Amino acid sequence: MALWGGRFSQAADQRFKHFNDSLRFDYRLARQDIIGSIAWSKALVTVNVLSHDEQQKLEHALNELLSLVQQDPLQILQSDAEDIHSWVEQKLIEKVGDLGKKLHTGRSRNDQSTTDLKLWCKDQIQQLILAINHLRQSLVITAEQHQQAIMPGYTHLQRAQPITFAHWCLAYYEMLTRDESRLQDTLKRLDISPLGSGALAGTAYPMDREQLAKWLGFASATNNSLDAVSDRDHVLELLNDASIGMIHLSRFAEDLIIFNSGEADFVELSDRVTSGSSLMPQKKNPDALELIRGKVGRVVGALTGALTTLKGLPLAYNKDLQEDKEHLFDALDTWHECLDMAALVLEDIKINYANCQEAAKQGYSNATELADYLVAKGIPFREAHHIVGEAVVSAIAKQKALEELTLDELKVFSTVIDNDVYPILSLHSCLAKRSAKGGVSTEQVKSAIDRAKQQLSI
Repeated sequence: MALWGGRFSQAADQRFKHFNDSLRFDYRLARQDIIGSIAWSKALVTVNVLSHDEQQKLEHALNELLSLVQQDPLQILQSDAEDIHSWVEQKLIEKVGDLGKKLHTGRSRNDQSTTDLKLWCKDQIQQLILAINHLRQSLVITAEQHQQAIMPGYTHLQRAQPITFAHWCLAYYEMLTRDESRLQDTLKRLDISPLGSGALAGTAYPMDREQLAKWLGFASATNNSLDAVSDRDHVLELLNDASIGMIHLSRFAEDLIIFNSGEADFVELSDRVTSGSSLMPQKKNPDALELIRGKVGRVVGALTGALTTLKGLPLAYNKDLQEDKEHLFDALDTWHECLDMAALVLEDIKINYANCQEAAKQGYSNATELADYLVAKGIPFREAHHIVGEAVVSAIAKQKALEELTLDELKVFSTVIDNDVYPILSLHSCLAKRSAKGGVSTEQVKSAIDRAKQQLSI
């Protein structure tokens, strides 16, 4: 039975009912709807709509319903109720009779639905933060295990300067730290209760909405009823958080796909996160990473869809706002799943130290060190840059690394070059010189790992 039948003399067409009903997805808000209903029943006591005994009966029945829902949430889908609010009310009336019909006094599905969704968002943020921190922890553990794995760093997908695999892991740790921070910021802004805003103009019952907010676990109540029922900023913010987070995971996945390729062979992925080919028996495909990279599209698409839904939407509530949930549910589910999968990828990853180091030696990644060496000898950097460029051209022609050129061959480009240049050109020297905060030196990487472990309490 719909909650709005009195005004209508004809039943809804079944095609419209299927088009209009939202129970198939908003059933996920059952717990939040019941919690919100319990709090609302307490508020109705304060304005003499319910007696204390009536409220206790309603609360007991609602808690029983909550237990049933927690045991089997999918049972809700067997109903033909319009939405989760209708389902809860119908079940409550089945339990307590006409008393259940009093619960909706002064409340609208407009403030009820946005309250449910905000409560759900708060729960999801906590779960996402746990998943992010699990991946952050995996990155730190992996970094600690592979501090000595020297590999090339890239710009423009060209070998640039040597780094370590640990430093690479910690770069993604920093990205995920920002992801966690964004969720915390989002939580602060959405932690405001809209319940008691009614359909758009506020409730007609003089209840204490700040107390009602506290009962629900919100920091405070909204200031404007019209805004409260129309606001979906929290949906947009979470979708934005998810989109940025997924882009970070997509970059993580792409890096590892490249590192795992036959051409690089820096890492080997576990059999647990790879699959084979139906035709080519030798294949071991990085499907987990490719799916992470691919799923970013649906999350960014959800953000775009939600923004488009809200664009130009007049105040206050419009049925368009029903479209917020499917976007949000799918996007946050996807982000959470990809966070878990990224952590699983790191569990058994193997690093090919020899190939990493050999690649770091190639590509003249120590050219900057030679330029800095010349600067230390009194040559202006721009001139040193040109000298080293000429030296690299010569080394390429001779198919040698810079450190393989003889002293006589190097002196052709500058007479200030001496035997003390060779230690400078070693990979370990290249790393050691990057000793400022955030650099790739052994001390800085270890310090970053220690800071991260302290942040995560591991």
